[in-house]
Parts: sequence; C-alpha cells; structure tokens
Amino acid sequence: MSNSSISAADRIREKKKRFLDREQRIIDASLRLLLQRGVDNVTVSAIAQEAGVGKGTVYKHFLTKTEILMSIILNYEQNISAKLRAGIDASERGDSGATPRAYFRARLENPAVDRLVQQLEVRLQGDPQVKAQMDELNKLRLSNINALNATTETLIAKGVLEDVPPHFHYLACWALAKGAVEVYFNSSFASLIDDKEQLLDFLTNIGITMGNRGQLKTAGSP
Repeated sequence: MSNSSISAADRIREKKKRFLDREQRIIDASLRLLLQRGVDNVTVSAIAQEAGVGKGTVYKHFLTKTEILMSIILNYEQNISAKLRAGIDASERGDSGATPRAYFRARLENPAVDRLVQQLEVRLQGDPQVKAQMDELNKLRLSNINALNATTETLIAKGVLEDVPPHFHYLACWALAKGAVEVYFNSSFASLIDDKEQLLDFLTNIGITMGNRGQLKTAGSP
C-alpha cells in the first residue's frame, strides 16, 4: 500500500472521528440544557450555542430536535447496557449480586438524567420521525433481556434466587429503580430525607438481595 493511500485513509478516519466527537458534543450540550430548562424551552439554536457550533452544523448531524432527544435516550440506554453486561459477566464469574448492583448504580448515579430519559421516551413513543431509532432501542433491550434470562435461570438453578419466572427478578429491579427516582424528586417526602444519596444506597442494597432464595413469603407462610 502506498504512502499516499495510507495518508488518505488516515484523513478519512480523522474526519470521521471529528464528526463523531462533534455529534457527542451536541448531545451532551442538549442534555445540559434539557436538565436546566425543560424540553419545551430548549431550541436547536440554543443547543448550537451551548455546543459551540453553528445551527447549520447541528442539522448536519440531526434533522430535527426530536432526533436529538432520541439520541439522548439511546446514549443513556447504551451506557446502562454496557454496565449491565459487565455485571452479568461478573455474575457468571461467581458474584451473584453483580448484575442488580450494576443496574442500580447505572440507573441511580444521576437520578435527574434517568428521570429525563424516562420522560423523553414517553414523549417520543409512536413518533414516526424516530421509528428506526426506537426499533434500535427495543432491539438493544431485547438483547439485554435474553442475557438476563440466561444468567437469572442459572442463579435460580443454583438455589441463589427465588424460583419464579426469570423476568420477575429483573422487572422487580426496574420497578424499584423507577420508584427510587420518583421518591428522589417527590416534594412530599423532601422533609423526611436528609441524605438522598444514603437513601439511594439503601435502596440499591435492598435491590441486590430482594430476589434471593428465602426472601419470598407466600400466603400462610410464617
């Protein structure tokens, strides 16, 4: 391969890297503004200014604001997925609590972002502009579910977890994480909670062990 060919390939890779870096900068800027102002008070012009790029540059990456919102959801879900997979790997190496621990830490490390992403997903459900991206999101989740089923079935067979349908275990984790985020922001409980981080740590510890064998109490059991 000639030096000129190598240089051309390097230039293409560098151009692609700059493009992706700029796209991530736009997404990060959008997230900051959404957390500060709310979805309806953020414009593409404001995003461009926050990201330090021209408005036209934003449209080179995203055709609409809706596409930016969907990218935030996908970014967040991919981050959770990566941490969840690391937890599953650790579980397969013998740390039975690694999967729920990884999940709760991913969901609760920034409750404001988690709540925003949940709100964005509800907002964009059924929007034809982002159908392909929503399909990608669902495909990612299905892949995670298949992995969770496998590791959960193994832990049930070993007697570590309660013998219930595997999805009961991870849906319980999802419900607890969602409830934890809601409590974190609920003004009705504000006077009761002196240390929100301590509360989240407590709920995480509950989540790690709540499906363990012997935790389930059925009707008539002592």
